[in-house]
Amino acid sequence: MTRQVAPDRADLAPAPDPATAPARTGLARLLVLTDRHASARPLADVVRAAVEGGARAVVLREKDLPAADRLRLADEVRAVLGDGLLVLAGTALPGEALHLSAADAVPAVRPRLLGRSCHDAGEVARAAQQGCDWVSVSPIWTTASKPGYGPALGVPGLAALLPGAPPAYALGGVTDPAGARACRQAGAYGVAVLGAVMRADRPEQVVAGLLHALGESG
Repeated sequence: MTRQVAPDRADLAPAPDPATAPARTGLARLLVLTDRHASARPLADVVRAAVEGGARAVVLREKDLPAADRLRLADEVRAVLGDGLLVLAGTALPGEALHLSAADAVPAVRPRLLGRSCHDAGEVARAAQQGCDWVSVSPIWTTASKPGYGPALGVPGLAALLPGAPPAYALGGVTDPAGARACRQAGAYGVAVLGAVMRADRPEQVVAGLLHALGESG
């Protein structure tokens, strides 16, 4: 007799290896997080440059915008991304891929892809129980982009949170290839970056360098 497996019982299947599991879903090694306030250029232009450097997944934050303005901006970024993945931060707007804060509830209508921000072991365990497709783990190093989330985890702290976690992106203070490489070596699937790309004079060069360190060509 065929055994019926309940889809919401995460403990019935072995935990995925965070270094390889995303191959099933095609997730990129690099997530570019937006912040239009951090760049002197229009956001779509920064994203376009990042795409030229090889970026293929962007998390649109900009949650301070009215819904209509944010929708228009999402359309602009989606057009620039082409076949890439646009992830919307939060639950205010519907989308095929959402990235929740640590406090957000899972939407009643679950998107095709779902990620969550995590800062400690309890939040990582919750994301795993909810079947999130990925998590961001932060802050790895001190960063001006994400103040107020407690002391930096460092690479050892990152590594300690990864066993049993969904595929994890290291976030916070990852600004160069050396940092990206250290996070990968610690077991993270990839890295998520904000300021390093948003504030760059040549975002395409920053992205290309990070992707090379992550083992993913543009």
